[in-house]
Amino acid sequence: MLGGQLGAACILAGMVLGSVALTFLSSRLLSATVLRGEASSFLLELPPYRRPQIGKVLLRSMLDRTLFVLGRATAVAAPAGLVLWLLTHITTGGQSLLYWCAAALEAPGRALGLDGAILLAFVLGLPANELVLPIMLMLYTGAAGMLPVGDLQAVKVLLLAHGWTLKTAICTALFMQFHWPCSTTLLTIYRETGRWKWVWVAALLPLLFGAGLCLLINAAAGLLGL
Repeated sequence: MLGGQLGAACILAGMVLGSVALTFLSSRLLSATVLRGEASSFLLELPPYRRPQIGKVLLRSMLDRTLFVLGRATAVAAPAGLVLWLLTHITTGGQSLLYWCAAALEAPGRALGLDGAILLAFVLGLPANELVLPIMLMLYTGAAGMLPVGDLQAVKVLLLAHGWTLKTAICTALFMQFHWPCSTTLLTIYRETGRWKWVWVAALLPLLFGAGLCLLINAAAGLLGL
């Protein structure tokens, strides 16, 4: 039990350190390409110091942060939920559109060390990244609704039944860590910058890192016969 916890902690620490390393690498890459020649500055405007007023702090936090983020998330999640429902309930050839979408992504998914269901779950999880695993389990079980991630042993059995290996787990974890941000983050980037250019950069740059790492790991596993 202790060995398993230590191994999990080491894997988590390694992924965090890898994220930091790729953050510095991407920063260097951007400085040498799209940000070349642009002045780099950091401005921090501090308000006048006053004694905190609890009521105003709570009110402004609720209006400026909580309700704003929730409203924007709802505006994205509602259409995404409708699309997911339609893909699940509209059938053709005896199978749902969700099944056919996963089948269409099977080849690129396999190239990344994943499969079509995993890759489709990442695509449909764009509104909120925490939806990726429930959508993936829904695709594996053929259920018509989202599944809770509760019994880890049952999840393990389900994943193994669908051909998961150590390579699949590693590639999925890496792609989970390095892929496009959720839609709320992308909308925030557009709101702050006012340019779609930076939205595309924020979406494509981590995707290229994640896809590149998965391709390398999948190729290495193939050469080693894993």
